[in-house]
Amino acid sequence: MKDGFSGSRIIVLPQVVVKLMEADKLLSQLHITDIGYFPCAANHEIHRPEGTASYVFIYCIKGRGWFQLDGVHHEVAPNQYFILPAHKPHGYGSDKAAPWTIYWIHFKGNLAGCYASGADTPLDIKPEVRSRISNRINIFEEIYETLKAGFTIENLSYATSLFHYYLGSLRYIHQYRSFASTGQIDETNIVEAAIHYIKENKEKHLTLEMLSKYTGYSVSYFCTMFKKATGHAPLTYINIVKMQEACYLLDNTDMKLNQICHKVGIDDPYYFSRLFTKTIGLSPKAYREQMATHNW
Repeated sequence: MKDGFSGSRIIVLPQVVVKLMEADKLLSQLHITDIGYFPCAANHEIHRPEGTASYVFIYCIKGRGWFQLDGVHHEVAPNQYFILPAHKPHGYGSDKAAPWTIYWIHFKGNLAGCYASGADTPLDIKPEVRSRISNRINIFEEIYETLKAGFTIENLSYATSLFHYYLGSLRYIHQYRSFASTGQIDETNIVEAAIHYIKENKEKHLTLEMLSKYTGYSVSYFCTMFKKATGHAPLTYINIVKMQEACYLLDNTDMKLNQICHKVGIDDPYYFSRLFTKTIGLSPKAYREQMATHNW
């Protein structure tokens, strides 16, 4: 495996902590052993001829990849996830032409197999009006930040409770989505649907063609409707949403700039800094410093 993907984040829980969770009545049912995020992970490739003691969850949000299990090769597309079972030989990796961006978690516990059942082939998480993808990504971030804050029993228990919900939102995806707004895509709510799509996919490079295809309108008609309703051209609005998310990450996390730019779907940190400065009026560094010293 290639180490140090630009913008990557990893937490590996120490064995002493894993042993503590395995002995705990609640945490022994489900617990995380490793967690991370790899953006544009070129040359990422893992082969485990003996398998591993943990289940391996991988959620691809951009690019492509593959995995092998039980002698079968599977291609992984954007908006798909899979879970590799424990103690089985496997391999997985990033596509050479279009490296994947992935959220990943290694986990164990008495209930791990229940959540993993049926997920040993690529499963879709396609964006749609009620998809709530951004909600799920926020749950992942909360799990990550909770573990990053320290391995106290309270933090471990809270992270595990969130992880139950996270896996449940995937295993019972129709129920998870049924609690979202139930509007239909038509001319009266086209802009609302487009904004939802933008927010659900702010980690991706969005184009007018993608938005118009999603809503079912021509590019020209879609642009006219969108600007009339919001006062912004669609691409300008996309950048506003991305920079709002960047502001949140600058203010509420200690992610580095090269990590944040990938989180908002921009691969070039220099372009990200210029766009942020143009949109917000401050450089990312100045914004973070101002927010850190502001007396609320």
